[in-house]
Amino acid sequence: MSSLEHRLATSVLVVGTGGSGLRAAIEIAEARVAVIAVATRTSGDVRTVMTSGCPTGEPSLWPEDTSEQHAVGTLRKGYLPADPRTAQIVARCAAQADRQGCGGTARRRFDDYRYRRTAFADERTGLEVLRALRERAEQLAVPVLPNLYVTRLLVDDGAVFGAYGFDLVDGSRYVVHADSVILATGGHTRIWRRTSSRRGENTGDAFRLAVEAGARLRDPELVQFHPFGLIRPENAAGTLVSEATGGAGGVLLNNLGERFMTRYDPARMELCGPDRIALASYTEIKEGRGTRAGGVWLDLSHLPPETLLTRLPQVHQTLLNLQTLDITRDPIEVTPTAQYSLGGVWVRPEDHSTDVDGLFVTGEAASGLHGANRLQESPLIETLVYGRIAGRAAAEYSARLTSRHRSPAAVRAAEADVNRLGAADGDQNARTLQRSVRHLMTERAGVARDEAGLAAGLAELDTIEARMAYVGVHVDIGGFQDLAYAFDLRSAVLAARATLLCALERRETRGCHNRSDHPDVDPDLHVNLVWSPATGVRREPVPPIPAHIAALMHGVPADAQSLE
Repeated sequence: MSSLEHRLATSVLVVGTGGSGLRAAIEIAEARVAVIAVATRTSGDVRTVMTSGCPTGEPSLWPEDTSEQHAVGTLRKGYLPADPRTAQIVARCAAQADRQGCGGTARRRFDDYRYRRTAFADERTGLEVLRALRERAEQLAVPVLPNLYVTRLLVDDGAVFGAYGFDLVDGSRYVVHADSVILATGGHTRIWRRTSSRRGENTGDAFRLAVEAGARLRDPELVQFHPFGLIRPENAAGTLVSEATGGAGGVLLNNLGERFMTRYDPARMELCGPDRIALASYTEIKEGRGTRAGGVWLDLSHLPPETLLTRLPQVHQTLLNLQTLDITRDPIEVTPTAQYSLGGVWVRPEDHSTDVDGLFVTGEAASGLHGANRLQESPLIETLVYGRIAGRAAAEYSARLTSRHRSPAAVRAAEADVNRLGAADGDQNARTLQRSVRHLMTERAGVARDEAGLAAGLAELDTIEARMAYVGVHVDIGGFQDLAYAFDLRSAVLAARATLLCALERRETRGCHNRSDHPDVDPDLHVNLVWSPATGVRREPVPPIPAHIAALMHGVPADAQSLE
Protein backbone atom coordinates (compact mmCIF):
# COMPACT_ATOMS: atom_id res chain seq x y z
CA MET A 1 0.00 0.00 0.00
CA SER A 2 1.15 3.53 -0.74
CA SER A 3 2.44 5.52 2.23
CA LEU A 4 1.60 8.85 0.59
CA GLU A 5 -1.20 10.74 2.32
CA HIS A 6 -2.96 13.86 1.08
CA ARG A 7 -4.69 16.14 3.60
CA LEU A 8 -7.27 18.58 2.31
CA ALA A 9 -9.80 20.87 3.94
CA THR A 10 -12.99 22.47 2.68
CA SER A 11 -16.30 23.75 3.95
CA VAL A 12 -18.43 21.17 2.11
CA LEU A 13 -17.40 17.83 0.65
CA VAL A 14 -19.64 16.34 -2.07
CA VAL A 15 -19.18 12.60 -2.59
CA GLY A 16 -20.42 11.79 -6.08
CA THR A 17 -20.41 13.77 -9.33
CA GLY A 18 -23.55 12.59 -11.05
CA GLY A 19 -26.40 15.03 -11.63
CA SER A 20 -27.36 15.43 -7.99
CA GLY A 21 -23.78 15.82 -6.76
CA LEU A 22 -22.97 18.36 -9.46
CA ARG A 23 -26.13 20.34 -8.74
CA ALA A 24 -25.24 20.47 -5.04
CA ALA A 25 -21.66 21.53 -5.76
CA ILE A 26 -22.89 24.27 -8.09
CA GLU A 27 -25.22 25.65 -5.42
CA ILE A 28 -22.39 25.71 -2.88
CA ALA A 29 -19.94 27.36 -5.28
CA GLU A 30 -22.50 29.99 -6.28
CA ALA A 31 -22.87 30.83 -2.59
CA ARG A 32 -19.10 31.42 -2.53
CA VAL A 33 -18.56 28.62 -0.05
CA ALA A 34 -15.54 26.32 -0.42
CA VAL A 35 -16.44 22.95 -1.92
CA ILE A 36 -14.63 19.84 -3.14
CA ALA A 37 -16.33 17.08 -5.13
CA VAL A 38 -14.91 13.57 -5.31
CA ALA A 39 -15.66 10.86 -7.86
CA THR A 40 -14.62 7.25 -8.28
CA ARG A 41 -14.53 7.80 -12.04
CA THR A 42 -12.63 10.20 -14.25
CA SER A 43 -14.12 13.65 -14.61
CA GLY A 44 -15.31 12.98 -18.15
CA ASP A 45 -17.38 9.93 -17.19
CA VAL A 46 -20.95 10.80 -16.34
CA ARG A 47 -24.19 9.29 -15.12
CA THR A 48 -27.90 10.11 -15.30
CA VAL A 49 -27.91 9.46 -19.05
CA MET A 50 -30.92 7.13 -19.30
CA THR A 51 -33.53 9.65 -18.19
CA SER A 52 -36.21 10.40 -20.76
CA GLY A 53 -37.72 13.63 -19.55
CA CYS A 54 -37.99 16.31 -16.92
CA PRO A 55 -41.28 17.73 -15.59
CA THR A 56 -41.24 21.47 -15.69
CA GLY A 57 -43.93 22.15 -13.13
CA GLU A 58 -45.10 25.08 -15.24
CA PRO A 59 -48.90 25.22 -15.57
CA SER A 60 -48.94 27.55 -18.56
CA LEU A 61 -50.11 24.92 -21.04
CA TRP A 62 -53.02 23.79 -18.82
CA PRO A 63 -54.21 26.28 -16.16
CA GLU A 64 -55.64 23.42 -14.09
CA ASP A 65 -52.24 21.66 -13.97
CA THR A 66 -50.74 22.96 -10.74
CA SER A 67 -47.91 21.92 -8.46
CA GLU A 68 -50.60 20.37 -6.25
CA GLN A 69 -51.67 18.15 -9.15
CA HIS A 70 -48.04 17.14 -9.64
CA ALA A 71 -47.81 16.22 -5.94
CA VAL A 72 -51.03 14.21 -6.22
CA GLY A 73 -49.61 12.23 -9.13
CA THR A 74 -46.42 11.53 -7.21
CA LEU A 75 -48.24 10.27 -4.12
CA ARG A 76 -50.74 8.10 -5.98
CA LYS A 77 -48.12 6.63 -8.30
CA GLY A 78 -46.09 5.74 -5.21
CA TYR A 79 -49.03 3.94 -3.54
CA LEU A 80 -48.86 6.44 -0.65
CA PRO A 81 -45.72 5.59 1.47
CA ALA A 82 -43.97 8.65 0.00
CA ASP A 83 -43.49 11.65 2.29
CA PRO A 84 -46.16 14.21 1.25
CA ARG A 85 -43.89 17.07 2.31
CA THR A 86 -41.16 15.86 -0.03
CA ALA A 87 -43.64 15.48 -2.90
CA GLN A 88 -44.87 19.03 -2.35
CA ILE A 89 -41.36 20.48 -2.23
CA VAL A 90 -40.33 18.76 -5.45
CA ALA A 91 -43.52 19.80 -7.26
CA ARG A 92 -43.29 23.39 -6.04
CA CYS A 93 -39.63 23.74 -7.03
CA ALA A 94 -39.95 22.02 -10.40
CA ALA A 95 -40.17 25.24 -12.41
CA GLN A 96 -37.01 26.61 -10.80
CA ALA A 97 -35.16 23.34 -11.43
CA ASP A 98 -36.35 23.50 -15.04
CA ARG A 99 -34.56 26.79 -15.51
CA GLN A 100 -31.38 25.20 -14.17
CA GLY A 101 -31.18 22.36 -16.62
CA CYS A 102 -34.44 21.04 -18.12
CA GLY A 103 -35.26 23.86 -20.47
CA GLY A 104 -36.98 23.31 -23.78
CA THR A 105 -40.41 23.66 -25.29
CA ALA A 106 -41.07 20.08 -26.45
CA ARG A 107 -43.52 18.46 -24.05
CA ARG A 108 -44.82 14.91 -23.66
CA ARG A 109 -47.04 12.88 -21.37
CA PHE A 110 -45.14 10.40 -19.32
CA ASP A 111 -46.73 8.86 -16.24
CA ASP A 112 -49.22 11.63 -15.62
CA TYR A 113 -52.11 10.63 -17.82
CA ARG A 114 -53.68 14.10 -18.00
CA TYR A 115 -51.00 16.63 -18.83
CA ARG A 116 -48.01 16.96 -21.15
CA ARG A 117 -45.84 18.59 -18.49
CA THR A 118 -42.62 16.71 -19.31
CA ALA A 119 -39.94 18.61 -21.21
CA PHE A 120 -37.67 16.37 -23.23
CA ALA A 121 -34.89 16.35 -25.79
CA ASP A 122 -35.71 13.17 -27.70
CA GLU A 123 -33.73 10.35 -26.02
CA ARG A 124 -30.98 12.71 -24.84
CA THR A 125 -32.66 14.52 -21.96
CA GLY A 126 -30.39 13.13 -19.21
CA LEU A 127 -27.29 13.87 -21.27
CA GLU A 128 -28.46 17.41 -21.97
CA VAL A 129 -29.04 18.09 -18.28
CA LEU A 130 -25.62 16.70 -17.37
CA ARG A 131 -23.98 18.74 -20.10
CA ALA A 132 -25.50 21.92 -18.68
CA LEU A 133 -24.47 20.99 -15.13
CA ARG A 134 -20.91 20.12 -16.13
CA GLU A 135 -20.53 23.36 -18.05
CA ARG A 136 -21.73 25.39 -15.07
CA ALA A 137 -19.46 23.50 -12.66
CA GLU A 138 -16.51 24.21 -14.95
CA GLN A 139 -17.44 27.90 -15.13
CA LEU A 140 -17.41 28.03 -11.34
CA ALA A 141 -14.10 26.10 -11.21
CA VAL A 142 -15.54 23.49 -8.83
CA PRO A 143 -12.57 21.30 -7.85
CA VAL A 144 -13.19 17.62 -8.64
CA LEU A 145 -10.95 14.82 -7.39
CA PRO A 146 -11.33 11.84 -9.78
CA ASN A 147 -10.52 8.19 -8.97
CA LEU A 148 -10.97 8.73 -5.24
CA TYR A 149 -12.73 5.89 -3.43
CA VAL A 150 -14.25 6.99 -0.11
CA THR A 151 -14.11 4.17 2.45
CA ARG A 152 -15.48 5.91 5.52
CA LEU A 153 -17.05 9.13 6.70
CA LEU A 154 -15.22 10.74 9.60
CA VAL A 155 -17.50 11.26 12.59
CA ASP A 156 -16.91 12.68 16.06
CA ASP A 157 -19.62 12.77 18.74
CA GLY A 158 -22.47 12.39 16.24
CA ALA A 159 -21.18 15.01 13.77
CA VAL A 160 -19.40 14.41 10.48
CA PHE A 161 -16.11 16.18 9.88
CA GLY A 162 -14.95 14.77 6.55
CA ALA A 163 -14.09 11.54 4.79
CA TYR A 164 -11.25 9.08 4.31
CA GLY A 165 -10.36 7.27 1.08
CA PHE A 166 -7.71 6.12 -1.36
CA ASP A 167 -6.73 6.76 -4.95
CA LEU A 168 -7.78 3.93 -7.25
CA VAL A 169 -4.70 4.36 -9.43
CA ASP A 170 -1.75 4.78 -7.07
CA GLY A 171 -3.27 3.84 -3.70
CA SER A 172 -2.36 7.12 -2.02
CA ARG A 173 -4.58 8.04 0.92
CA TYR A 174 -6.80 11.07 1.29
CA VAL A 175 -8.03 12.72 4.46
CA VAL A 176 -10.54 15.41 3.52
CA HIS A 177 -11.68 17.55 6.45
CA ALA A 178 -15.04 19.21 5.88
CA ASP A 179 -17.65 20.98 7.98
CA SER A 180 -20.40 19.09 6.17
CA VAL A 181 -20.67 16.21 3.70
CA ILE A 182 -23.20 15.48 0.97
CA LEU A 183 -23.54 11.87 -0.19
CA ALA A 184 -24.68 11.58 -3.80
CA THR A 185 -23.38 8.20 -4.96
CA GLY A 186 -26.62 6.50 -5.95
CA GLY A 187 -28.65 3.57 -4.69
CA HIS A 188 -28.16 -0.19 -4.41
CA THR A 189 -29.45 -1.70 -7.67
CA ARG A 190 -26.02 -3.18 -8.43
CA ILE A 191 -26.64 -5.89 -5.81
CA TRP A 192 -28.99 -7.65 -8.27
CA ARG A 193 -27.67 -9.86 -11.05
CA ARG A 194 -29.15 -7.75 -13.84
CA THR A 195 -29.21 -4.01 -13.38
CA SER A 196 -29.22 -0.90 -15.51
CA SER A 197 -26.39 0.46 -13.37
CA ARG A 198 -22.90 0.38 -14.78
CA ARG A 199 -20.07 -1.44 -13.07
CA GLY A 200 -18.81 0.43 -10.04
CA GLU A 201 -21.95 2.46 -9.36
CA ASN A 202 -25.09 2.02 -7.26
CA THR A 203 -23.22 -0.55 -5.20
CA GLY A 204 -24.94 0.48 -1.96
CA ASP A 205 -21.88 2.42 -0.83
CA ALA A 206 -23.96 5.45 0.13
CA PHE A 207 -26.10 3.18 2.31
CA ARG A 208 -23.04 1.70 4.03
CA LEU A 209 -21.22 5.01 4.49
CA ALA A 210 -24.33 6.63 5.96
CA VAL A 211 -25.24 3.71 8.24
CA GLU A 212 -21.69 3.30 9.56
CA ALA A 213 -21.71 7.02 10.34
CA GLY A 214 -24.93 6.63 12.37
CA ALA A 215 -27.73 7.23 9.86
CA ARG A 216 -30.68 4.93 9.08
CA LEU A 217 -32.22 3.47 5.91
CA ARG A 218 -35.86 3.87 4.92
CA ASP A 219 -37.77 1.41 2.70
CA PRO A 220 -34.73 -0.27 1.08
CA GLU A 221 -37.02 -3.12 -0.03
CA LEU A 222 -38.77 -0.79 -2.50
CA VAL A 223 -36.85 -1.21 -5.76
CA GLN A 224 -38.18 -0.60 -9.25
CA PHE A 225 -37.49 -3.24 -11.89
CA HIS A 226 -37.52 -2.08 -15.50
CA PRO A 227 -39.02 -4.67 -17.85
CA PHE A 228 -36.75 -3.95 -20.80
CA GLY A 229 -33.18 -4.85 -19.79
CA LEU A 230 -30.86 -6.46 -22.32
CA ILE A 231 -29.59 -9.97 -21.62
CA ARG A 232 -26.52 -9.87 -23.82
CA PRO A 233 -23.70 -9.20 -24.27
CA GLU A 234 -22.62 -10.07 -20.73
CA ASN A 235 -20.68 -6.84 -20.24
CA ALA A 236 -23.80 -4.83 -21.11
CA ALA A 237 -26.43 -7.03 -19.43
CA GLY A 238 -29.15 -4.87 -17.91
CA THR A 239 -28.71 -1.97 -20.32
CA LEU A 240 -32.14 -0.40 -20.69
CA VAL A 241 -34.23 -0.30 -23.81
CA SER A 242 -36.33 2.86 -23.65
CA GLU A 243 -39.97 2.60 -22.55
CA ALA A 244 -40.66 4.75 -25.58
CA THR A 245 -40.64 1.46 -27.51
CA GLY A 246 -44.07 0.71 -26.03
CA GLY A 247 -45.40 4.09 -27.06
CA ALA A 248 -44.02 3.57 -30.55
CA GLY A 249 -45.98 0.32 -30.89
CA GLY A 250 -43.62 -2.40 -29.66
CA VAL A 251 -45.17 -5.66 -28.46
CA LEU A 252 -44.00 -8.29 -25.96
CA LEU A 253 -43.95 -11.95 -26.99
CA ASN A 254 -43.16 -15.15 -25.09
CA ASN A 255 -41.40 -18.16 -26.56
CA LEU A 256 -44.73 -19.42 -27.93
CA GLY A 257 -45.14 -16.24 -29.95
CA GLU A 258 -48.04 -15.07 -27.74
CA ARG A 259 -48.56 -11.40 -26.97
CA PHE A 260 -48.75 -12.23 -23.29
CA MET A 261 -49.81 -8.82 -21.95
CA THR A 262 -53.34 -9.78 -23.02
CA ARG A 263 -53.36 -11.96 -19.89
CA TYR A 264 -52.20 -9.26 -17.50
CA ASP A 265 -53.54 -5.90 -18.70
CA PRO A 266 -55.68 -6.33 -21.82
CA ALA A 267 -56.86 -2.71 -21.80
CA ARG A 268 -53.42 -1.07 -21.80
CA MET A 269 -51.12 -3.90 -22.89
CA GLU A 270 -47.52 -2.61 -23.21
CA LEU A 271 -48.62 0.90 -22.20
CA CYS A 272 -49.27 -0.03 -18.58
CA GLY A 273 -46.80 0.80 -15.84
CA PRO A 274 -43.31 -0.76 -15.85
CA ASP A 275 -43.98 -2.57 -12.56
CA ARG A 276 -46.92 -4.42 -14.14
CA ILE A 277 -44.93 -5.29 -17.26
CA ALA A 278 -41.95 -6.46 -15.20
CA LEU A 279 -44.17 -8.76 -13.11
CA ALA A 280 -45.88 -10.11 -16.23
CA SER A 281 -42.53 -10.86 -17.90
CA TYR A 282 -41.20 -12.42 -14.69
CA THR A 283 -44.28 -14.66 -14.50
CA GLU A 284 -43.93 -15.78 -18.11
CA ILE A 285 -40.27 -16.65 -17.55
CA LYS A 286 -40.89 -18.48 -14.25
CA GLU A 287 -43.73 -20.50 -15.77
CA GLY A 288 -41.52 -21.72 -18.60
CA ARG A 289 -42.68 -19.47 -21.41
CA GLY A 290 -39.55 -17.34 -21.53
CA THR A 291 -36.55 -17.57 -23.81
CA ARG A 292 -33.77 -20.07 -23.26
CA ALA A 293 -31.61 -17.29 -21.76
CA GLY A 294 -34.37 -16.22 -19.34
CA GLY A 295 -36.09 -13.37 -21.13
CA VAL A 296 -38.98 -12.43 -23.41
CA TRP A 297 -39.09 -10.81 -26.85
CA LEU A 298 -39.72 -7.11 -27.44
CA ASP A 299 -40.74 -6.91 -31.09
CA LEU A 300 -40.76 -3.73 -33.18
CA SER A 301 -40.20 -5.36 -36.57
CA HIS A 302 -43.85 -4.97 -37.63
CA LEU A 303 -43.51 -1.16 -37.56
CA PRO A 304 -42.38 0.87 -40.58
CA PRO A 305 -38.56 1.25 -40.53
CA GLU A 306 -38.86 5.01 -40.96
CA THR A 307 -40.96 5.18 -37.78
CA LEU A 308 -38.29 3.39 -35.77
CA LEU A 309 -35.42 5.38 -37.22
CA THR A 310 -37.26 8.63 -36.53
CA ARG A 311 -38.67 7.91 -33.07
CA LEU A 312 -36.09 5.49 -31.65
CA PRO A 313 -32.75 6.31 -33.25
CA GLN A 314 -30.76 5.70 -30.06
CA VAL A 315 -32.40 2.30 -29.46
CA HIS A 316 -31.67 1.34 -33.07
CA GLN A 317 -28.03 2.41 -32.83
CA THR A 318 -27.48 0.85 -29.38
CA LEU A 319 -28.68 -2.58 -30.53
CA LEU A 320 -26.56 -2.38 -33.64
CA ASN A 321 -23.51 -1.54 -31.56
CA LEU A 322 -24.05 -4.09 -28.80
CA GLN A 323 -25.57 -7.03 -30.67
CA THR A 324 -25.36 -6.21 -34.40
CA LEU A 325 -29.15 -6.49 -34.21
CA ASP A 326 -31.43 -4.49 -36.49
CA ILE A 327 -34.67 -3.70 -34.63
CA THR A 328 -36.45 -3.04 -37.93
CA ARG A 329 -36.12 -6.79 -38.68
CA ASP A 330 -35.43 -8.70 -35.45
CA PRO A 331 -36.96 -8.75 -31.94
CA ILE A 332 -34.96 -7.76 -28.86
CA GLU A 333 -34.45 -10.25 -26.03
CA VAL A 334 -35.19 -8.45 -22.76
CA THR A 335 -35.72 -9.31 -19.11
CA PRO A 336 -36.66 -7.40 -15.93
CA THR A 337 -33.68 -5.57 -14.50
CA ALA A 338 -33.14 -3.60 -11.28
CA GLN A 339 -33.39 0.04 -12.29
CA TYR A 340 -33.98 2.36 -9.36
CA SER A 341 -33.72 2.39 -5.57
CA LEU A 342 -36.98 3.97 -4.41
CA GLY A 343 -35.91 3.77 -0.77
CA GLY A 344 -32.61 4.94 0.65
CA VAL A 345 -31.05 6.84 3.51
CA TRP A 346 -33.54 8.42 5.91
CA VAL A 347 -33.52 12.19 5.39
CA ARG A 348 -35.62 15.14 6.49
CA PRO A 349 -37.88 16.55 3.76
CA GLU A 350 -36.89 20.17 4.20
CA ASP A 351 -33.15 19.81 3.50
CA HIS A 352 -32.22 16.11 3.19
CA SER A 353 -30.25 16.19 6.42
CA THR A 354 -29.81 12.92 8.33
CA ASP A 355 -29.48 11.67 11.91
CA VAL A 356 -25.79 12.63 11.71
CA ASP A 357 -25.08 16.33 12.17
CA GLY A 358 -23.60 17.83 9.02
CA LEU A 359 -24.41 14.82 6.81
CA PHE A 360 -26.80 15.33 3.89
CA VAL A 361 -27.86 12.78 1.28
CA THR A 362 -29.35 13.50 -2.11
CA GLY A 363 -30.30 11.80 -5.38
CA GLU A 364 -31.03 8.08 -5.54
CA ALA A 365 -29.14 7.53 -2.29
CA ALA A 366 -31.89 9.36 -0.39
CA SER A 367 -35.51 8.38 0.29
CA GLY A 368 -38.85 10.09 0.73
CA LEU A 369 -40.17 11.08 -2.68
CA HIS A 370 -41.15 7.92 -4.50
CA GLY A 371 -42.86 5.51 -2.11
CA ALA A 372 -43.49 2.12 -3.74
CA ASN A 373 -43.32 3.37 -7.33
CA ARG A 374 -42.40 6.54 -9.14
CA LEU A 375 -43.37 8.85 -11.92
CA GLN A 376 -40.82 8.11 -14.63
CA GLU A 377 -39.75 11.73 -14.84
CA SER A 378 -39.40 12.28 -11.07
CA PRO A 379 -35.77 11.21 -10.46
CA LEU A 380 -34.33 13.88 -12.72
CA ILE A 381 -36.35 16.69 -11.21
CA GLU A 382 -35.57 15.36 -7.71
CA THR A 383 -31.89 15.42 -8.64
CA LEU A 384 -32.09 19.09 -9.53
CA VAL A 385 -34.41 20.20 -6.74
CA TYR A 386 -32.76 18.41 -3.86
CA GLY A 387 -29.26 18.85 -5.25
CA ARG A 388 -29.91 22.58 -4.92
CA ILE A 389 -31.64 22.32 -1.52
CA ALA A 390 -29.03 20.01 0.03
CA GLY A 391 -26.20 22.13 -1.34
CA ARG A 392 -27.66 25.27 0.17
CA ALA A 393 -28.37 23.54 3.50
CA ALA A 394 -24.85 22.11 3.72
CA ALA A 395 -23.34 25.51 2.99
CA GLU A 396 -25.52 27.18 5.62
CA TYR A 397 -24.69 24.47 8.16
CA SER A 398 -20.99 25.10 7.56
CA ALA A 399 -21.43 28.84 8.00
CA ARG A 400 -23.22 28.37 11.32
CA LEU A 401 -20.48 26.29 12.92
CA THR A 402 -18.60 28.10 15.66
CA SER A 403 -16.15 25.26 16.33
CA ARG A 404 -14.83 22.31 14.34
CA HIS A 405 -14.34 18.99 16.13
CA ARG A 406 -11.92 16.64 14.41
CA SER A 407 -11.10 13.34 16.01
CA PRO A 408 -7.59 11.99 15.29
CA ALA A 409 -8.82 8.62 16.58
CA ALA A 410 -11.51 8.48 13.89
CA VAL A 411 -8.91 9.17 11.20
CA ARG A 412 -6.61 6.48 12.60
CA ALA A 413 -9.48 3.98 12.67
CA ALA A 414 -10.29 4.71 9.00
CA GLU A 415 -6.62 4.34 8.09
CA ALA A 416 -6.32 1.05 9.99
CA ASP A 417 -9.42 -0.29 8.24
CA VAL A 418 -7.89 0.30 4.80
CA ASN A 419 -4.52 -1.10 5.94
CA ARG A 420 -6.13 -4.24 7.29
CA LEU A 421 -8.25 -4.93 4.23
CA GLY A 422 -5.45 -4.00 1.85
CA ALA A 423 -3.22 -6.61 3.47
CA ALA A 424 -5.86 -9.35 3.54
CA ASP A 425 -4.54 -12.55 1.99
CA GLY A 426 -7.42 -15.01 2.42
CA ASP A 427 -8.62 -17.48 -0.20
CA GLN A 428 -12.00 -15.80 -0.84
CA ASN A 429 -12.39 -13.57 -3.89
CA ALA A 430 -14.38 -10.37 -3.36
CA ARG A 431 -15.85 -10.37 -6.87
CA THR A 432 -16.95 -13.99 -6.55
CA LEU A 433 -18.71 -13.15 -3.29
CA GLN A 434 -20.32 -10.11 -4.92
CA ARG A 435 -21.71 -12.40 -7.62
CA SER A 436 -23.09 -14.63 -4.88
CA VAL A 437 -24.89 -11.65 -3.36
CA ARG A 438 -26.33 -10.72 -6.75
CA HIS A 439 -27.50 -14.25 -7.36
CA LEU A 440 -29.27 -14.58 -4.00
CA MET A 441 -30.90 -11.14 -4.32
CA THR A 442 -32.18 -11.99 -7.81
CA GLU A 443 -33.53 -15.37 -6.73
CA ARG A 444 -34.81 -14.40 -3.28
CA ALA A 445 -35.71 -10.71 -3.53
CA GLY A 446 -36.28 -10.00 -7.20
CA VAL A 447 -39.46 -8.95 -8.97
CA ALA A 448 -41.61 -11.31 -6.82
CA ARG A 449 -40.88 -12.38 -3.24
CA ASP A 450 -42.24 -14.68 -0.56
CA GLU A 451 -41.57 -15.54 3.10
CA ALA A 452 -39.62 -18.74 2.46
CA GLY A 453 -37.42 -17.18 -0.21
CA LEU A 454 -36.57 -14.11 1.86
CA ALA A 455 -35.71 -16.26 4.90
CA ALA A 456 -33.51 -18.46 2.74
CA GLY A 457 -31.85 -15.34 1.34
CA LEU A 458 -30.94 -14.16 4.82
CA ALA A 459 -29.42 -17.55 5.63
CA GLU A 460 -27.39 -17.46 2.42
CA LEU A 461 -26.27 -13.93 3.23
CA ASP A 462 -25.03 -15.10 6.65
CA THR A 463 -22.83 -17.64 4.86
CA ILE A 464 -21.45 -15.02 2.48
CA GLU A 465 -20.72 -12.67 5.37
CA ALA A 466 -18.82 -15.43 7.17
CA ARG A 467 -16.73 -16.03 4.03
CA MET A 468 -15.93 -12.30 3.87
CA ALA A 469 -13.62 -12.74 6.86
CA TYR A 470 -11.30 -14.72 4.59
CA VAL A 471 -11.26 -12.41 1.58
CA GLY A 472 -7.99 -11.75 -0.21
CA VAL A 473 -7.00 -8.43 -1.82
CA HIS A 474 -4.37 -8.32 -4.54
CA VAL A 475 -3.00 -4.97 -5.65
CA ASP A 476 -1.38 -5.14 -9.07
CA ILE A 477 0.08 -2.93 -11.74
CA GLY A 478 -3.44 -2.04 -12.86
CA GLY A 479 -4.18 -0.18 -9.63
CA PHE A 480 -6.18 -0.65 -6.47
CA GLN A 481 -9.49 -1.76 -7.93
CA ASP A 482 -9.38 -5.07 -6.03
CA LEU A 483 -9.38 -3.14 -2.76
CA ALA A 484 -12.41 -1.20 -3.98
CA TYR A 485 -14.17 -4.48 -4.76
CA ALA A 486 -13.63 -5.59 -1.17
CA PHE A 487 -15.28 -2.43 0.14
CA ASP A 488 -18.04 -2.78 -2.47
CA LEU A 489 -18.70 -6.24 -1.08
CA ARG A 490 -19.18 -4.77 2.40
CA SER A 491 -21.65 -2.30 0.96
CA ALA A 492 -23.52 -4.99 -0.96
CA VAL A 493 -23.91 -7.22 2.10
CA LEU A 494 -25.19 -4.36 4.27
CA ALA A 495 -27.65 -3.18 1.60
CA ALA A 496 -28.80 -6.74 0.93
CA ARG A 497 -29.44 -7.43 4.61
CA ALA A 498 -31.49 -4.25 5.02
CA THR A 499 -33.47 -5.04 1.87
CA LEU A 500 -34.21 -8.65 2.83
CA LEU A 501 -35.25 -7.78 6.37
CA CYS A 502 -37.56 -4.98 5.28
CA ALA A 503 -39.01 -7.08 2.46
CA LEU A 504 -39.73 -9.80 5.02
CA GLU A 505 -41.51 -7.28 7.25
CA ARG A 506 -43.60 -5.81 4.42
CA ARG A 507 -46.08 -8.66 4.13
CA GLU A 508 -48.18 -7.11 1.38
CA THR A 509 -48.08 -6.26 -2.31
CA ARG A 510 -47.69 -2.52 -2.86
CA GLY A 511 -46.44 -0.94 -6.06
CA CYS A 512 -43.12 -2.47 -7.09
CA HIS A 513 -43.03 -4.70 -3.98
CA ASN A 514 -44.70 -7.98 -4.95
CA ARG A 515 -45.25 -10.59 -2.24
CA SER A 516 -46.73 -13.66 -3.91
CA ASP A 517 -47.81 -14.95 -0.49
CA HIS A 518 -49.46 -11.61 0.39
CA PRO A 519 -51.01 -10.38 -2.89
CA ASP A 520 -53.07 -7.51 -1.45
CA VAL A 521 -52.30 -4.10 0.03
CA ASP A 522 -52.33 -4.15 3.84
CA PRO A 523 -53.63 -0.83 5.25
CA ASP A 524 -51.62 -1.46 8.42
CA LEU A 525 -48.45 -1.36 6.31
CA HIS A 526 -49.09 2.16 5.04
CA VAL A 527 -45.83 2.92 6.86
CA ASN A 528 -42.15 3.44 6.21
CA LEU A 529 -39.84 0.62 7.26
CA VAL A 530 -36.75 2.14 8.84
CA TRP A 531 -33.66 -0.01 9.45
CA SER A 532 -30.33 0.28 11.22
CA PRO A 533 -28.01 -2.45 12.56
CA ALA A 534 -28.69 -1.28 16.11
CA THR A 535 -32.50 -1.29 16.01
CA GLY A 536 -33.40 -3.65 13.18
CA VAL A 537 -36.60 -2.92 11.26
CA ARG A 538 -39.03 -0.43 12.77
CA ARG A 539 -42.31 0.88 11.43
CA GLU A 540 -42.52 4.65 11.13
CA PRO A 541 -45.81 6.44 10.36
CA VAL A 542 -46.04 8.24 7.05
CA PRO A 543 -46.79 11.94 7.65
CA PRO A 544 -50.42 12.84 6.90
CA ILE A 545 -51.34 14.23 3.49
CA PRO A 546 -52.38 17.90 3.78
CA ALA A 547 -56.11 18.39 3.39
CA HIS A 548 -55.88 20.48 0.23
CA ILE A 549 -53.77 17.77 -1.46
CA ALA A 550 -55.98 14.94 -0.18
CA ALA A 551 -59.04 16.69 -1.61
CA LEU A 552 -57.50 16.54 -5.10
CA MET A 553 -56.70 12.83 -4.90
CA HIS A 554 -60.30 11.69 -5.27
CA GLY A 555 -60.78 9.86 -8.56
CA VAL A 556 -57.11 9.80 -9.55
CA PRO A 557 -56.13 6.20 -10.45
CA ALA A 558 -53.41 4.70 -8.28
CA ASP A 559 -51.57 3.38 -11.30
CA ALA A 560 -51.46 6.19 -13.85
CA GLN A 561 -50.95 4.84 -17.33
CA SER A 562 -48.10 5.84 -19.60
CA LEU A 563 -49.31 7.32 -22.85
CA GLU A 564 -47.59 9.17 -25.60
